[in-house]
Amino acid sequence: MFRYETHCHTSESSACSHISAADLIDFYKEAGYDAVIITDHFLNGNTTVPKHLPWKKQIELFLKGYKNAKKRGDEIGVDVFLGWEVSTGGTDFLTYCLDEKWLIEHKDCDKMRISDYCDLVRKSGGYIVQAHPFREADYIELIRLLPRHVDGVEVINACRTDFENAMADQYADNYCLKKFAGTDNHHGMREKLAAMETSTRMNDDKSLIQAALSGSCKNVLYRVNKENGKILLEEI
Repeated sequence: MFRYETHCHTSESSACSHISAADLIDFYKEAGYDAVIITDHFLNGNTTVPKHLPWKKQIELFLKGYKNAKKRGDEIGVDVFLGWEVSTGGTDFLTYCLDEKWLIEHKDCDKMRISDYCDLVRKSGGYIVQAHPFREADYIELIRLLPRHVDGVEVINACRTDFENAMADQYADNYCLKKFAGTDNHHGMREKLAAMETSTRMNDDKSLIQAALSGSCKNVLYRVNKENGKILLEEI
């Protein structure tokens, strides 16, 4: 099986991340992952990018984590794809299968109403997956669900509780939404990791997302151990 991370953050671009892009890719290589989608917090989230800069410069700085990760991945044999996480009031949505050109051309897309943003992404050929939809935190005043504006739901998030993941899974079932898994990794080594797995290797992000939408991906949650300097994953 081929193993993919769909939700992780670099310290270059996400203010809440504690691991550099290169170290993150080294970690996933050691953990046996074949590809990683970098989903740093976008300009309306917990970003390192100063907001006063011209749009093109903001995008350049935002992509620093992804580009550093891609460089390291090319060196050690891990595919690295671009994604990002947009936020509104503590509700987060993962964007997949769009590129730098799209970002540059859509100035101020970070200021759009979230439903309009999701519709624009999908109209442009991208995909939207709601991340950890039932996450609870003191800064989240309410749970927002947009079932008519997304392609899928993250039902396994390695950083969330079993209850929160179970609620997301039930939500996906109720609305017939496709199910995704991701770690939401900000640190590298963790007690748990999530992955999506396929029986054949997906060489680009669109193939991976389409495989998930067709139901040919397996969503997995792992318990992580380290013995004799080696990372061991045990499926939960």
